[in-house]
Amino acid sequence: MKKFIVILAVLIVSCNQADPKEQLKNLNGYWEIDHVELEKDSVIKYGMSPYIDYIELKDSIGFRKKLKPEVSGEFIATENEEKISAKMEGHTLKLKYSTPYDQWEEEVLQATEENLVLMNSDGKTYYYKRYKPVISQENEEKE
Repeated sequence: MKKFIVILAVLIVSCNQADPKEQLKNLNGYWEIDHVELEKDSVIKYGMSPYIDYIELKDSIGFRKKLKPEVSGEFIATENEEKISAKMEGHTLKLKYSTPYDQWEEEVLQATEENLVLMNSDGKTYYYKRYKPVISQENEEKE
């Protein structure tokens, strides 16, 4: 009976794990931070942030840049850009960042069409949602 329970637990865990290759496909695009979980009971909720993150990866190499959306639908890009390399490590996808000043990595916990969840080496978990311009959100509400 113990063997059966162990096998069942392994199957459940492995079925619930996201495929890193599928996650990688969903990373590109515009992301708006929703909240950060610092610890289990400590969460910072963000309202409308003036900046969004833009991620672009080709063949697992690319960059992340902060953009400021304008009412016109255009973006103002910040000067800073973080280089990214995506690496599959076992059943996880890791993003390795570098700037002239620092290097760090984050683990992709979830990357779907609409949501992105990243955990850094300090255990902080960042929750993003796909950015939708305010203009398109207003149009969806009218329909």
